[in-house]
Amino acid sequence: MPDGNDFNDMSFLEGVNKFQNARFRAFWDEMMGLLRGQPAELLSFDEIRTRLRLREEYYKGLQEVPLDQIVGSVGRYRDFTGSFLPKKNKMQERWSRVYAVASGMMGLPPIELYKVGDVYFVRDGNHRVSVARQMGAKTIQAHVTELPTSICLRPGVSASELDDLTAYAEFLDITRLPYTRPSHQSMELSEASRYDDLLGHIYLHGAVMGRKDNRSVPLDEAAADWYDNVYRPAITLIRKYDMMQYMPKRTEADLYLWMVDHLLEVKEAYGEQASSRSFSDALVDYLASRGISVPRDLLHEKDSTVTIARADVEKQLAEYRERLDQMKQITEIAPIRVNGDEP
Repeated sequence: MPDGNDFNDMSFLEGVNKFQNARFRAFWDEMMGLLRGQPAELLSFDEIRTRLRLREEYYKGLQEVPLDQIVGSVGRYRDFTGSFLPKKNKMQERWSRVYAVASGMMGLPPIELYKVGDVYFVRDGNHRVSVARQMGAKTIQAHVTELPTSICLRPGVSASELDDLTAYAEFLDITRLPYTRPSHQSMELSEASRYDDLLGHIYLHGAVMGRKDNRSVPLDEAAADWYDNVYRPAITLIRKYDMMQYMPKRTEADLYLWMVDHLLEVKEAYGEQASSRSFSDALVDYLASRGISVPRDLLHEKDSTVTIARADVEKQLAEYRERLDQMKQITEIAPIRVNGDEP
């Protein structure tokens, strides 16, 4: 960061005036946040890294980054509002000095950012981000280090949405699908409590594999096989018939679980006489129950689905829950820097 000799007094005084305006707006942002029960502050990078179980880092080089996608900070997330307005009067001198430098011929040097999903966190340069936003800039130059994740983290995420993403991250971490199936389709659910159901299905799938091969099947192997032979074919069928248009507030994984639950209910009610035995049958039932015309091709779809007894699923869920605490203890691993040196 350039020192105090790189700007003139007039620019500094203008910076003081801009800071006072920004502080006034920050005050009202905080008041509105209190009234709405939504704290007007940035996201904590350390909290996000822990919640989403982020371990690897890759330096991606110098980039032009949209300012509205910078949503958090490594260590100073409490010093600024969510829109990077300064929250403390003692920040005036430094903020005004940065403003004066930004107004000069050389402009501001690049900042340093962490990238997670579609958002960024300031590693170094919080004041520069704040000043750039107040000056009306749309982008800023930054050295970017990315922490890869399958989680779709976007600007404006709420506390409840972050809790849901945390549950999804835990599911992915336990199954290791981001490593065994790096290009996997989303399994995000609208009800976080149901990730246990998915895990129960995977445990049961692994038990069936183990009985067939007369061996103990590791969870990550069972999850990969379940994804290849159960989940992905179901999602392919859902997309083939554009089923999500009929449930816009739900996810593909929600519909997958509904299909499995429906087939279990039909099997329990009718036993071997059940007419619905496959995912395509479940989709036909879904459309028919809502008075929606069933595509002719869907009626003749020749997919196969392995239906399982509800008691077996519940047994596997019970065994999983007993082991969950132990699994949580072994999945907390320190972050790993892949590319070595600091950017």
